[in-house]
Amino acid sequence: MTFVSRAALAAALALAPVTVSAQDGANPALGFSQGLPPQPEFTPAPSAAPTPAPQPALTPAMPAFPEDTLPTKVSEVPGTWDLSRDGTNRRCVMTLLRDRGTAGQKVNFPAGCRRALPFMGNVAGWLYSEDAVRLVDANVRPVLLFKRRADRRSYAATENGETYSLVPLDIAAMRPPGAETPQAETAAVVAAAPSPMTMAAPPAAEPALAPIPVLSQQAGTYRVDRLRQQGTCRLGLAADGTVRLLPGCRDEGMEVFNPVSWRFADGRMTMVAKRGHSIDFVPNGDGGWRRDPETGVTLVLRRATP
Repeated sequence: MTFVSRAALAAALALAPVTVSAQDGANPALGFSQGLPPQPEFTPAPSAAPTPAPQPALTPAMPAFPEDTLPTKVSEVPGTWDLSRDGTNRRCVMTLLRDRGTAGQKVNFPAGCRRALPFMGNVAGWLYSEDAVRLVDANVRPVLLFKRRADRRSYAATENGETYSLVPLDIAAMRPPGAETPQAETAAVVAAAPSPMTMAAPPAAEPALAPIPVLSQQAGTYRVDRLRQQGTCRLGLAADGTVRLLPGCRDEGMEVFNPVSWRFADGRMTMVAKRGHSIDFVPNGDGGWRRDPETGVTLVLRRATP
């Protein structure tokens, strides 16, 4: 074979397609020939989603309170109530007791109640049924029958053309669950309970909330007026949301209510009692704040002059 022929043959072989069988261990898709070990298929590991940082629990500055403060069963009725004749200063702060008496369940009230509301001389007990409170005499006959108002925060009764209001001041229905449990006992139970997070670091204390500007504007000393009885009590409303009765308070209803905090929102002032129930006030047009809903004896807060 001549040199030219050999060169032509080599060129032809170089240009000829190479056919490799898959049975010989080749990978046609990748062009691997026989003799190379099969390569494992590469599967990328799933990327782990970043764990979101725990968000701190939002603790409201003040608990929300239910609008309906009236009892739904007889066990929620006992406590202190404000009974009054609408449109007058005649009122009586009385206590409906749990104890059974000769005429329903027992009721206590001071002697002044008989002078303010003469029919109280006939009241010997109380009953509760069908969402109504009944004041009864010694023969268990009704003296006044109080039914729920539409606002579901007070009762009303009508007798001889007069309307009477019965407003809860501090009753069992208003008290949060476990209110009578001593705090020291509750703390001991919590401390004794095992926790899987014992080794976790304690959470950092939340920073104190700065006084709200609007709250600061409304803070100050207020006097309590009831219709023609002016300045029966004075309240100190602080910019940090606390309330205290100032010395010389002569309003038994306010003393029983025992306000400890207050808030201001949407043009309404809300005063909260130690037990957790509340009273709302709205502007009355002459610089004061009247109770809303307006039931029983008119209750107005007015800013005290220095």
